[in-house]
Amino acid sequence: MDRSCSSLWLDASAVSPNRKEPYLRFHAVKVFVRDQDRSLRFYLDQLGFSLIYDARLQSGERWVAVVPPDGNAILALAAPAPGSKEFALIGRDTQVAFVTDDVLAKFQEWSKNGVKFRGIPRLRRIKYDPGAQPPSSSSGTPMLLGTRNPIWGGVFARFQDIDGNLFSLVSFDEVSQALYEQRRAMAEKQESEFRTAQELEIAKQVQARLFPQTLPPLATLDYAGLCLQAQKVGGDYYDFLNLGRNRLGLVIGDIAGKGIAAALLMAHLQATLRSQCAIALDEPQRLLALVNQLFYENTIETAYATLFYAEYDDETRCLRYVNCGHVPALLLRADSGVERLDSTATVVGLFQKWDCSMGERRLFAGDLLALYSDGVTESFNDEEEEYGDARLVQALRRNCHLSSQALLASIVDDVRQFSRREQRDDITLIVARCRC
Repeated sequence: MDRSCSSLWLDASAVSPNRKEPYLRFHAVKVFVRDQDRSLRFYLDQLGFSLIYDARLQSGERWVAVVPPDGNAILALAAPAPGSKEFALIGRDTQVAFVTDDVLAKFQEWSKNGVKFRGIPRLRRIKYDPGAQPPSSSSGTPMLLGTRNPIWGGVFARFQDIDGNLFSLVSFDEVSQALYEQRRAMAEKQESEFRTAQELEIAKQVQARLFPQTLPPLATLDYAGLCLQAQKVGGDYYDFLNLGRNRLGLVIGDIAGKGIAAALLMAHLQATLRSQCAIALDEPQRLLALVNQLFYENTIETAYATLFYAEYDDETRCLRYVNCGHVPALLLRADSGVERLDSTATVVGLFQKWDCSMGERRLFAGDLLALYSDGVTESFNDEEEEYGDARLVQALRRNCHLSSQALLASIVDDVRQFSRREQRDDITLIVARCRC
């Protein structure tokens, strides 16, 4: 049995968990045929059915099963031995009725495919008389006939397969209406999903423009940044702020949460930092206190962000920083030493009363600074091992000879080689190397 057959089999045998009693559903109707291969071609080519099973049982009997396009009912094609009781049933009325919402369209389609019908489709209006016993149609199907209000109508046609087995093709007003409503609901859902996808794509493009589009030139620092979002939009943020007087602000942040809500908060944080960074030249602590205040006042109670803010002086090569609950930045010294720039303040936006302290480092030629989000170090492999700081340091050391842009690409590639599963969190990185 090929893989396409087995997948259809699973779809047709899906279990509905909505009910508490033991699961029960219709499985299969057996139709007796003379030649299974010949009949199989009829059902596949002329009726448009799908093959879901074709195998030999332990008894040696071949079991062939097909399903109509909706996949809910299974038709088993059995080839009994000549002279058996079952063989005598070939070419009789199967009492099987297929339901469609458009008998005429299916009649025309199958007629073109060579299917033989016993006459053209007929319209019937069925009425209900509570005092009368429901008679049966010529096929044995119970019908509700009477003289009072009609409750439904339908169209009927009869056709036979290549062995003369007789089937009914029917449509009922209620079924057609239900299918119409279902298709309309599906179309509306698809349209809604399409609009949502479009809006998310626009949001992605807008958010991409919020990241730095140009890099202020510095004589002593080669730097670059990137953000790879796990979803269309995300809550990670990085920025390069031109503070004037040959000073550069390096910012990386991580909004609590994911998706649209995090993206909106990310945009709010970015706008606040950029609008207030004019006071950062001499008072970065005041800047961050103001950022915390605005974030606290203009967001919900549970909203917050981790943030690493650094100010680099291109003349003195001095780096001043505040780590607001963010993962430690890594400073890899040219002499192989590693320094972790840990938190100097709590997260931004969660507390009204907020204060921070400044850290300071001097950079020398060959030193490498790496700012990153936890989407890098908290990536997991199939053995549930974390990528971690140690692997990041090794990857930075191994590729430190590359340009800043190439170094970023090498780190991302290393993380993806380590964690081949679906990306679950945004991956954001800034690397900056002090030039000679």
